[in-house]
Amino acid sequence: MDVSEVLADLLAEQQALDDVVAPLTAEQLALPTPSPRWTVADQLAHLTYFDRNAALAITDPEAFPDTVAALFEAAGGGDEGVDEFVLGAWRRLPPAELLAAWREGRRQLADAAATLANDTRIAWYGPSMGSKSFLTARLMEVWAHGQDIVDTVGADRPATDRLRHIAQLGYITRKWSYVNRRMEAPEGDVAVVLTAPSGAVWTWGEDDENRVSGPALDFCLVVTQRRHVDDTSLVLEGERARDWLVRAQAFAGPATDGPAPRGD
Repeated sequence: MDVSEVLADLLAEQQALDDVVAPLTAEQLALPTPSPRWTVADQLAHLTYFDRNAALAITDPEAFPDTVAALFEAAGGGDEGVDEFVLGAWRRLPPAELLAAWREGRRQLADAAATLANDTRIAWYGPSMGSKSFLTARLMEVWAHGQDIVDTVGADRPATDRLRHIAQLGYITRKWSYVNRRMEAPEGDVAVVLTAPSGAVWTWGEDDENRVSGPALDFCLVVTQRRHVDDTSLVLEGERARDWLVRAQAFAGPATDGPAPRGD
């Protein structure tokens, strides 16, 4: 897949979330989401901050490291310090201004990403990333944080085959889910067989005894920690499959635990 195709899917995913948030009232933007401490507005503020910094990482790689250092310094103040540093400038904006800021950040990122070649590498908050992986991570972010918003306001955001980007990222970060917890990943593979929203079948890995199968949407919800695997229709075969999906984490940053099973 060419980087331009990944960018097109990123832009489409951003617009799908825009369709959800554009009609929200100020009261709805102030609702708490499943992410601790974050409102709907905070979710958009998070996307705004990192979209703009993603554009900076592409257009001014010499200036970008200063933003990394500033974020790590803010981390010294704990979660609330990071929240204020990342979200503060945006979370206090009136709703119309916040939406405008988010859209402007998206425009900056789109313009910057249009200059990328398939072999471009971009500095980020950890190791540098290839251009396609970089944009895939942004797509995962807007989809996952958008899911928190959709869950909070009860909106409808139909699943699409753009989920393939997130599902593939979920598969290839299996070992990362362990390494990030200072654990050793179990030897061997886990086969993943998913049914796409279109009805297509996506497969990764080979293993006759350890396998995850079911809807691609459910798999993406689990690896982005938006659902516990027990609250999905996924079928797990073999110990390695469950051992992975109860701690799966397809995104960078400190190890975190997803939601507990709902038990209903």
